[in-house]
Amino acid sequence: MSGNQPAEEATETIARTTPDDGRAPDDGDPAGEAPKAGGSAGADVTTTPDSAGTVERAGSATKTAEGDASGAGEDGESDGRWAAFSPAGETVAGRARRVGQRVGRILAHEWTLAALGSALVAVLMTWPTLRYPRYTIPQDTWDPTLQAWQMAWSGHILRTDPAQLWHSNTFFPEPWSFAFSDTLLGYAPLGMLGTGPEAALLRYNILFVLAHALATFGAYALARQLGAGRIGAAVAGASYTYAPWLLAQAGHLHVISNGGIPLALAMLARGHGWSLRHGYRPERRNAGWALAGWLVASWQLSLGFGIGLPFAYLLGLIVLVAGATYLVKRIFLWPERRPFGVRLLLADLGGGAIFAAVGALLAIPFFKVAELHPYAKRSLGEVAAFSPPADGFLIAPAESRIWGELHEPARAGLPWHPEMTLIPGYVLYGLAVAGLLFSVWTLRQRLLLLGGTVLTLLLAMGTEFLGGRYTYLPLFDHLPGWDGIRTPGRLTLWTTLLLGLLAAGAVTAFAARVRELAAHRVPPWPGPWLRLATLLPLVLVLVEGLNVTPHPIVPPQPAAFRTLDGPLLVLPSDQGTDQHVMLWSTSRFPEVVNGGSGFTPRSQQVTRQVTATFPDRASVDYLRGIGVHTVVLLRDQVAGTPWQATIDLPVDDLGIQREDVGSVVVYRF
Repeated sequence: MSGNQPAEEATETIARTTPDDGRAPDDGDPAGEAPKAGGSAGADVTTTPDSAGTVERAGSATKTAEGDASGAGEDGESDGRWAAFSPAGETVAGRARRVGQRVGRILAHEWTLAALGSALVAVLMTWPTLRYPRYTIPQDTWDPTLQAWQMAWSGHILRTDPAQLWHSNTFFPEPWSFAFSDTLLGYAPLGMLGTGPEAALLRYNILFVLAHALATFGAYALARQLGAGRIGAAVAGASYTYAPWLLAQAGHLHVISNGGIPLALAMLARGHGWSLRHGYRPERRNAGWALAGWLVASWQLSLGFGIGLPFAYLLGLIVLVAGATYLVKRIFLWPERRPFGVRLLLADLGGGAIFAAVGALLAIPFFKVAELHPYAKRSLGEVAAFSPPADGFLIAPAESRIWGELHEPARAGLPWHPEMTLIPGYVLYGLAVAGLLFSVWTLRQRLLLLGGTVLTLLLAMGTEFLGGRYTYLPLFDHLPGWDGIRTPGRLTLWTTLLLGLLAAGAVTAFAARVRELAAHRVPPWPGPWLRLATLLPLVLVLVEGLNVTPHPIVPPQPAAFRTLDGPLLVLPSDQGTDQHVMLWSTSRFPEVVNGGSGFTPRSQQVTRQVTATFPDRASVDYLRGIGVHTVVLLRDQVAGTPWQATIDLPVDDLGIQREDVGSVVVYRF
């Protein structure tokens, strides 16, 4: 045996060793798969049988090889034969590369993709909202211009004089006028950016699109948290946001802005470690998520009570039921103690207190308005007038691209079709029915979702179901604030959400079945037709949500409004014109008698009656008496009114000044 035999045996041993990742060593690059040299090599234990059937440690063989190799090089010559077995040096990533890798991971994360996808779909589904966002507005130029003013006013006054928030520049001289309608106060921070009507329109249109994106993302997050798969959750998000009945609400941003509801519920469920499929899992609790859920719920409430009040009562009901269920299961059913946790309890107490405080503080101005204007309270007659019949849940609004024209005869039979065309979608109905038969939810869970769906649908019918005696009227009579809601059909929002969760269960089960079938394929991955089949429900839901919503040009602001001081009155004065005036006032926010809201104050009714003969002695004296300094007459809107004959008459004998300023006539007292 020669002196170099141990080294040769070590070489053979290492060459036969299989690397950790299961790949055979590359004959052309043996260094890439060898154990580490020196001390680190001794830590990696790899065994290989020798010719006698014994097992030899590769680390020891490596040491022997190293020892003989060093002996062979005693004569000062080094041929580097053993360097081939040393590991390749590890490359340390630079800061830029590490940052890039982290950004890449964030961008590829499910929630990032869900948010970006929701935003992209919102832009496409609401197009052409962002085509001319400074000049046009979705649906019509009445309520949307009022809401554009609301956001501008809240941002302006919180920046300049927060104490006057609820005493707006409109409806002069009425106090608490900002509480005459739902306020969208939660958007106030964005209202601080920009001034004037064009900025207000741009802000409105951007938020209109973002509200759709948030609704999709929120419903997706809720479905995922409850246990639906990605495609099933996407169906829930799309059906919740783009249900055909919501197309008729395109002029009501406070209704479209509903994404905080499912998002808050998702966060609260995540924080409490609860899902529909898996129940309560204490190890998944997170007090931070729970607190965030309460904060999002508070923000949603600040957008308006029309949608927020039912959400607040439902959240209170969930807290009571969940708390009682937890206690019963902990005492009587769970064999092992499942903790709740002090941090989570504190998060709930603190978050719930914030939510209650926000609701109470926002309610004070509305109670003040109800006290000053008792006639503003909604009557049962109004609720009955807006209560939809049962067939309304099968009829689409005129704004639906798919069903609008086809359903025109059916809409003609409805008393007030904008609030009575309430179909969540035929595709959604079909998927929900499928979800009752084939789903990842258990039978009990499916029946609970079905029960919630039926209950919310009956509530949405208002007085149309048995006169509302057992459904809507108990809420109207006994829940504080519920008598301020005159459109019960908007409760269809909850019906739509529950139908979406049923549909998500079906689609998730279908996608799981596709994966099972794909497991028998080579390679085990769904083919193109199977992949298309799983996406088909989502595509159909989006197609049914396509719209033909008009985007009219908003009447431009008369140049005089950029310089006039208040208090002033703009004539003619009516609900539609006054909402334009509110938008025009956003350059300087002068006090104006004009205003549009959910009700008309009696003082405004009197002003309109007295000024029908303006300019005359009686109207001038009346306006001076209430503090008005300026009257603006819109020349392009006087046709067919008494002002058509008087707009060019002299007014010297009335002690006022008359001036033509562009398209308006200005009277100064």
